[in-house]
Amino acid sequence: MKTLILAFVLLGAAPAAFACESVSVGGITVQQPWSRVSIGTQRPGVLYLTIRNDGPADDALTAVSTPAAETPMLHETVVSDGIASMPHVMQVPVPAGETVELRPGGYHGMLMGLTGPLEEGATFPVTLTFATAGEITIPVQVLSMRAEGPECDDGQ
Repeated sequence: MKTLILAFVLLGAAPAAFACESVSVGGITVQQPWSRVSIGTQRPGVLYLTIRNDGPADDALTAVSTPAAETPMLHETVVSDGIASMPHVMQVPVPAGETVELRPGGYHGMLMGLTGPLEEGATFPVTLTFATAGEITIPVQVLSMRAEGPECDDGQ
C-alpha cells in the first residue's frame, strides 16, 4: 500500500510530457494516455488513450486498474434511436496490425468512485490488462475540462 501511495505522489509531481509518452509490452503499445479535470469526486472521471497492436495476433484490453478510482471500468458510447448510452464492456478488441482509440464518443475508461479530485496538470498511474500481452502501467496526464487530447510535438 505504501508503494502505491508513493507512486501516486511521485506521479502527481510528474511533468505534462507523460501524456505524450508510450509504453510497450510484446506487440502492444499504449500511447497518449489522458484524462480530464473532475468535478470533485462525486462524478466519475474518464480515461482516454491509444493502443497499437504490432503483434501477429489479435489481443483485447480486458481490465483497467488505478489508485485514482475505486471502480475503474471499460465503457463504450452507443447511440441508438438518437439516444446515447455508455454501457460497460467486458473487453476492447485490439486486432493485430490495428490501432484502437479510447476516446470521447467511443470506447473509454470510466473512473467510478474517485479517490480524490483529478486536477489539471496532475498525473496518476493506470494499469491496463490485456488478454495476451499482460499488464502495462502508464502515467495518465490530467488535462483541462475542454481538452480534446494531449498536444504532442512528435506527431503521436
